[in-house]
Amino acid sequence: MAKVLFGVDLGGTTVKMGLFDEEGARLSEWEIPTRKEEGGSLILPDIAASIQKTAAERGIAREDILGVGIGVPGAVVDEDLVPQAVNLGWKDKRAGRELSELTGLPVAVGNDANVAALGEAWQGGGKGFRNMLLVTLGTGVGGGVIVDGKLLTGATGAGGEIGHLHLEDGETEPCGCGQYGCFEEYASATGAVRVAKRVLAESGDDSSLRGREFTCKDIFDAAAAGDAPAKKATERYGEYLGKGLAICASVLNPEAIVLGGGVTKAGEILFDLLKPSFAKCVFPGCANVEWKLATLGNQAGIVGAAKLILDQVRG
Repeated sequence: MAKVLFGVDLGGTTVKMGLFDEEGARLSEWEIPTRKEEGGSLILPDIAASIQKTAAERGIAREDILGVGIGVPGAVVDEDLVPQAVNLGWKDKRAGRELSELTGLPVAVGNDANVAALGEAWQGGGKGFRNMLLVTLGTGVGGGVIVDGKLLTGATGAGGEIGHLHLEDGETEPCGCGQYGCFEEYASATGAVRVAKRVLAESGDDSSLRGREFTCKDIFDAAAAGDAPAKKATERYGEYLGKGLAICASVLNPEAIVLGGGVTKAGEILFDLLKPSFAKCVFPGCANVEWKLATLGNQAGIVGAAKLILDQVRG
């Protein structure tokens, strides 16, 4: 039988799981609940049981399983140590060692955002690029860096935390990290709302956004309908996004920058908004990047986790 591998994306509510062949084709995918009771001690046994159940149902022998890759919501150091994953109740968890003991299989562990970047590079919007930056624009701003086809994780597993680049000195509202003026405070979905509220406060123009709570999507929809303050807010959002990505590009010199996350539902207009600021701020030798939208959505994590273990076993 052809060799297979499992990819696992461990979230705070559900664990997404997938079975793949060596070329990255998804043979099966499913979810199980993330049971966080008892300090998260049930999570890895549940994952192991689900893997074993799927292998038994499909008649897959252990020798035909290359291993298990898993993305976790936290930094990973020393290959498999998760110092802290607050959403799971984990502290100093040797996730790889424990899951390997439970399954009898090789296990590779990575940060979930980094693993998603690996997935997009292997089978998604970044396919074909050896040097790539994935930027996720959601509640926060996440990043995953691929250099010469491999994940760049850094000394303590915090590589790719681009959401906490410092962009503004005068910021008075704190970022979730405790600092002020982070990229994420302006370029995330919640950041877009912050920017729009400040534009509305500066402007006396009528706007459909006034006098109510609104979302990032509402801002882009209003801008598309000709709402002047909303249009100005999206332009300012684009300035922040372009500036932050210019800093990243000037350090990493990627071939491609791939944008994912909920904000990208706005579509290709994001590139139009960010490019002027990007061109103004980037080092000229790093300016020639390809702009792509992520294509894997919620499957990026399991695809990347499968690639993580594939790279490990292939050396």
